[in-house]
Amino acid sequence: MSIQSLTVFCGSKNGSNPLFCEQAKQVGYLIAEKNITLIYGGGNKGLMGALANAVLEKKGRVIGIMPRILAVPEHQHDGLTEMFEVEDMHIRKRMLYEKCDAALVLPGGFGTMDEFFEMTTWNQLNIHDKKIFVLNTAGFYDPLISFLHSMEDNGFLYSNIADCLIIVKSPEELVLE
Repeated sequence: MSIQSLTVFCGSKNGSNPLFCEQAKQVGYLIAEKNITLIYGGGNKGLMGALANAVLEKKGRVIGIMPRILAVPEHQHDGLTEMFEVEDMHIRKRMLYEKCDAALVLPGGFGTMDEFFEMTTWNQLNIHDKKIFVLNTAGFYDPLISFLHSMEDNGFLYSNIADCLIIVKSPEELVLE
């Protein structure tokens, strides 16, 4: 099955390394060039804004999904192809998963980790079987990857990390087909 829509989880801040933002933009350009619809949290700040704006700059399609509590002008991106305002974070996550063919995780904070772990857990439980890519920009996720391997090595996972995650170091390594 080819990827027609990709949910991307990432920070609403830029982070401390300029490469985070640069690679978010590169991912946005790649998504637009491949005519894939971006599904994301709907924000206009940080990596979320850089990603969405890059897709829009190349005339791509962007769908945002934002809970009402965050849907205020300083957070919400007003230039998207489509925006869904939902009741809460749980509905947001469910819609992010339902609308995509695969997911990509860029650097981010607690929200990004929450979405990453929930989607990975759903894969482990066979609730879905969508590809999950992790863009390990500048080694950002090295400690997490090490921890995931520790869970695997200590017998707490139902499948191998390599079977449920595709970890790449640069946008050029993403195979979005």
